[in-house]
Amino acid sequence: MDLETARRHIQSCLERMRACYLQPVFDEWALLAAGQPGGVVAYDGPRPDRFRRELPSDAELLRSTTKGREYADGDVEFVSDAAEKRYDAFVKAGPGCFLVLNHTKKTMNEIRGDTKWLGAQAVLFELTEKFRADPLVL
Repeated sequence: MDLETARRHIQSCLERMRACYLQPVFDEWALLAAGQPGGVVAYDGPRPDRFRRELPSDAELLRSTTKGREYADGDVEFVSDAAEKRYDAFVKAGPGCFLVLNHTKKTMNEIRGDTKWLGAQAVLFELTEKFRADPLVL
């Protein structure tokens, strides 16, 4: 999959999740890639001017949760208690490529507390299967 296709799939997924959940599930996302200048290849969210600068601290809980684990393309991982602007989830989008997802005001525990999460979760898993079947290659 190329970058533009990945962006379209992500945007469509987040819109469909919002429709299921009746409010945004994630209001910020970024595609990160090892070996790319600055590491960030795409971003959408409320803080484009601060995102790169704050990324190391915002991803700290996610890094500690995933440290030492192996992930295949399409695998997803959640951090239940990542508050505020700390990242709530990631999807391995392809070799050396990761999609990070965040709700800048809620934790995954709060999001999951609403039963509408089940429908939104199914939409997210459809996206993960797209990356599993056709990984992002930069």
